[in-house]
Parts: sequence; C-alpha cells; structure tokens
Amino acid sequence: MQTPASILRAILVTSLPCVALSQTPLTWQQIKDKFEASNPTLRANQLNIDESRAAEITAYLRPNPSFTGTLDQLNPFAPGPSPTSPADGYRPFAFALPYAQFSYLHERDHKRELRLEGAKLQTDITASSAADQERGLLFNLRSAFVNALQAKAMLQNAKENLDYWDHELGIFRDRLHAGDIAQIDYDRLDLQRVQFESDYETDVVNLRTAKIQLLMLLNDHTPIDSFDISGPFDFLDRLGPLEQFHNVALQSRPDLRAAVQSVELAESSHRLAVANGSTDPTFSIDFARNPPIPVYFGVSVTIPLRIFDRNQGEKARTAVDIRRNEKLRDAAQAQVFNDVDSAYVTIIGAVNLLKPYREKYLNLAKDTRDRVQFSYQNGGLSLLDYLDAEKAYRDVRLAYISLIGSYLSAAAQMNMAAGREVLE
Repeated sequence: MQTPASILRAILVTSLPCVALSQTPLTWQQIKDKFEASNPTLRANQLNIDESRAAEITAYLRPNPSFTGTLDQLNPFAPGPSPTSPADGYRPFAFALPYAQFSYLHERDHKRELRLEGAKLQTDITASSAADQERGLLFNLRSAFVNALQAKAMLQNAKENLDYWDHELGIFRDRLHAGDIAQIDYDRLDLQRVQFESDYETDVVNLRTAKIQLLMLLNDHTPIDSFDISGPFDFLDRLGPLEQFHNVALQSRPDLRAAVQSVELAESSHRLAVANGSTDPTFSIDFARNPPIPVYFGVSVTIPLRIFDRNQGEKARTAVDIRRNEKLRDAAQAQVFNDVDSAYVTIIGAVNLLKPYREKYLNLAKDTRDRVQFSYQNGGLSLLDYLDAEKAYRDVRLAYISLIGSYLSAAAQMNMAAGREVLE
C-alpha cells in the first residue's frame, strides 16, 4: 500500500515537463563539443592567437624608403615689372634650385628574418598558453560534469531508498491494523521516513545546482528541466603504469610546451640583439639643378659608426633571459611530474577503496539488512536492530557513490595533469 506522499511523487514524475523526459541526455563528448563551440573565453583566446599572427606581418616588413624634396634660392623680394620693361614681371623663382633625394636603409645580418622568427615563436607561445587555459577550463567542465553525474546517482539512490521504505511502511501498516506490531513501533518506523525524504529533497536541489554550474560553463540558457546528461558512473580497477602517464604528459602538456618555446624565443631574441649590434648603411640617390648644369644626380652611403653603442646591454640581457627561461622550463617539467604523481596516487587510493565495496561490502550490507528485516518480522530481533541495519545499508551505499565521485574527479585531475584525456 502506497502512502499519499509516494502517490504524489509518482504523479509529479509522470506529469513533470515532457520536455525534460523527452530531452536526449548529453554525453561527455557532446558537452565538450558544445563547450568548445560556445565558451566565450575559448573564443577570445582564438582571437588572441589571430592577433599574434597579425604581428608576424609587421615583424617581416621592410623599412620604408624616404623621399626628400627641396626648392632652394627662392627670392620673394624680387623686383616687380618696371615701367621700362613691363614684360619682365615678378619672378621669385628665377634662380630657384630644385633638389630631390631618395634614400633606403638596408638591414644587414638577417634582422627581418630574425624578427619574423621571434614573432612566430611568440605566436606559438600564445597558442600553447591558450591551450593551457583551455586545459584548465576543461578540468572545471569535467568536474562539473562529474558532480552532476554524482548528484544524479545520489538522487536515484535516495529515490530507491524512499520507495523501499514506503513499501516497508505499507507492510508494517497492514501488520499494525492486524495487531501484529505496536503503534509505537510503527511510529518509530514512520519517523525514519523523514530522513529518507530529507535525503531525496536535498539531492534534488544538489542535482539542479550541478546542472546550473554546468550550463554556466557552457554559456547555455536552456531551462534546467530541459537539460540532462548521461555517462558511466563507475570505475576501472586497472590502471596503466605511472611511467606511461609521465610520457604522455611530457608530450602533451601545453604549459610545458610553452616553457620550451619560451627558451627558443629567448635564444632567438639573443640572436636578434647580436644582429642589431651590426651597422646598417643607408643608400641615397639625389637629383638637382645647378645652372649652368641643367640637371645632375649623385649617390651617397651613410654608415653609422658603432663606436660606443653596439647594443651591448641588450645582448647581455637576452643572454641572461635564456638562462632564466631554462630554469622556468625545468620548473615546469618538475610540476608536470608532481601533478601526474599526485593524480596517480589519488586514483590508486580511490580504486583500493572501491574494490572491496563492489566485491563485498555492498552485497554484505544488503544481505544483512534483508536478514535483519526477516528476523525482525518474525520476532527474532528488535526494531532498533532493524533500524541500525537499514542505516548501515544506507551509509554503505552513500559511501560507495561518494567514492566513485572521488575516483571520477581524480580521473579528471589525471586528464588535466597529462594534458589530454587518458582516462574516461
């Protein structure tokens, strides 16, 4: 016999938004694809990479040639027409000397190529940094996805517990009416339902909160009741060797790749500093008029004398910068090993705890509860024993679900540490 509350819950489940029930749950891959397509931070990062590529164009531009035009020996005070020679007129340009010069700075020692090389390396670093930020955002997304999966499992467990207890209450209500148990025993059983109902309502709120967090990361305004996810809520009891994860992380971690690229950029900047210490001549050609010569041209070369400034300071600074970035690269590599080791130990610990639950404790808790229930119904044990067995079963189930959530969170941490998905 069902209680009014269970009947009401059944009505709500069957009448609640058809949209929610008909909505196809999204898998992790679909969530990830949706995130990569719509997250504004990722799109901003891509624009940042495009900006860096545009800077490559500027880095490879040649110096602009220069043009100088001169008109010399103008005479604004030239006499005007005289009464005796009215045809002469006002001639301020009579003795003007035009002069034109074209000049071009020639860059030596492959300065343009070195600037382009540095700009391309900067673009690579920008792309690696964007990938590293995406790695962190995907970890947040995966954590939110795991929280939602765990909230769904907790809600399902709470619903099963509540349905089971409502079924038990129906049996005990019949026994109460038949005079088989005392009213006080039934009241104690009925009071126990409060805990199950509280668990159910709490898990409903937790699931909605987890969905809100997931929708926020997706930049999605879908109603919560129309949004659902699906995925395996379980664990793998076999894990590859630690060295395998080390190798994957060393090849895939974008922050380590950015650190290596920073060393390359520092070396390129040092080569450019050395090149900038060389002399760049300026070639010029000029045209002019100098009566009685109607037109002439000349050529010249301007060579700066690098006596004092040979770019010594920048050469020294970039040499030190190479060593600094090498140390940062070594620190980044050490951080990679630390992250992988920490995630690996966490997963191993979770698996070691989960194995006995799946192989022994879950079934043991259920069998114990069922045996105590049978003994209580047949007068072999007290009501307190029955309530304790029910609580023990509930605690074991909740602990198992929490441990799986911890395992999946540790798997997400390992994926983040490795730089790509190595555990589903």
